[in-house]
Amino acid sequence: MKEKNHAPESWARCSLADIVVLNPKNDASAEQTAGFVPMALAPTDYRGTLQHEEKLWGEIKKSYTNFADGDVIFAKVTPCFENGKAAIVRDMPSGIGAGSSEFYVLRPASEEISPNLLFATIKTQSFMQQGAENMTGAVGLRRVPRAFVQSFPTALPPAAEQKVIADKLDTLLTQVESTKARLERIPQILKRFRQSVLAAAVSGRLTEDRRGTPAVSFQQPPLTIGQEKEETPSGWAWHNLVDLAKLESGHTPRKSRPDYWQNGDIPWISLQDIRKAHGKVISETKFMPNMKGIENSSARLLPTGTVCFSRDISVGFTTIMGREMSTTQHFVNWICGPKLNNHYLMYALMAAKDHLTISGQGTTVKTIYMPACKQFRIITPPLEEQTEIVRQVDQLFAHANRIEQQVNKALARVNNLTQSVLAKAFRGELTEQWRKDNPELIKGENSAEALLERIKAERAASQQPKRRKRKA
Repeated sequence: MKEKNHAPESWARCSLADIVVLNPKNDASAEQTAGFVPMALAPTDYRGTLQHEEKLWGEIKKSYTNFADGDVIFAKVTPCFENGKAAIVRDMPSGIGAGSSEFYVLRPASEEISPNLLFATIKTQSFMQQGAENMTGAVGLRRVPRAFVQSFPTALPPAAEQKVIADKLDTLLTQVESTKARLERIPQILKRFRQSVLAAAVSGRLTEDRRGTPAVSFQQPPLTIGQEKEETPSGWAWHNLVDLAKLESGHTPRKSRPDYWQNGDIPWISLQDIRKAHGKVISETKFMPNMKGIENSSARLLPTGTVCFSRDISVGFTTIMGREMSTTQHFVNWICGPKLNNHYLMYALMAAKDHLTISGQGTTVKTIYMPACKQFRIITPPLEEQTEIVRQVDQLFAHANRIEQQVNKALARVNNLTQSVLAKAFRGELTEQWRKDNPELIKGENSAEALLERIKAERAASQQPKRRKRKA
């Protein structure tokens, strides 16, 4: 463990088994109310809150992992362990609880061991990384071994210093989590910004200064791309989409024919491609049939610039083909005529995504069937204004993308900052000055070595001698 090698000399080297009781049992009345914690209620953030349900202790004590207030719990199974599901147990009904059998529980072996320090230990990069590397079991259901947890090396500060470290970590990581929370809200703000840009684009507001006539906001009837009413922005007009673009369906070459897919070189857009390509130009796909597969099916090879629209499962996701491509039957494809800019159509479909999703048929899976697609109506300005709208949308989206990239970089730095703070804590850097100011609190009876000896003595005293069997 990296932190251990750089710990102050006044700290005692030990393993987790020396300072915790692993997976203890609670002794309580079956009629007591207790907290129940399924894995889904365990937080992943450092300062996340452990939620619980209330149940009678008799209902949960035997089949689930026991814990109590002051214990530290963490997931031992993949992917919950890697996601950092862990917490300090607090405020359980009657002070006790039980939860998923996939939890490990660390109970401090002494009142002089800080739960906060134990929690910080299992949140370090060393523990997380080595735990993942030592997992055993079948793929998809791997677990951190009990032996790894027990033997994990750490460095134990004196009791007084543990409290100082816990307080400093609480202050610093509260600031880190607050910053992280603010950064994580920005993508949602940018999502709303992009949607407002699209709404302004297809309503005429984005180019009203250029046009000189204010746009009007309208109520949206079913299956329209834009907002339709008697009044429209000056120079704009409503059209049936099939009058401006040729409608083509998609198809899947038979998967049971390997010769249709062998050495395939025809990009073929599937549902696995569309979410990543939404609002962009797509040129590469995960699956690629060959020309034989295309020619021997109802699939079509569509020209560059075709607008691809998902009509079921991922309703409303839209992309533009960056080369000759084909699609699965889950899509309808629009080959734009001379009066319709394909990027303008893509943005208009994106603006109407939520409305079109609601308009789809079905309960669990919404579908817009082909007859309904043929009835799509779209409001369009003159071609020159369409081009200007596309230019402005591209410009505003590029600005939002730059902000999002900066936010993602900042989030990565903040996530690294948590580990940096924890590393400093376990190297003793957060309490370096405190040790200089309080030498009496780290020596003699107050030392970490003396604390370890007291824990060993308490454990030895609590062990009951084994009864000898009587001879017959």
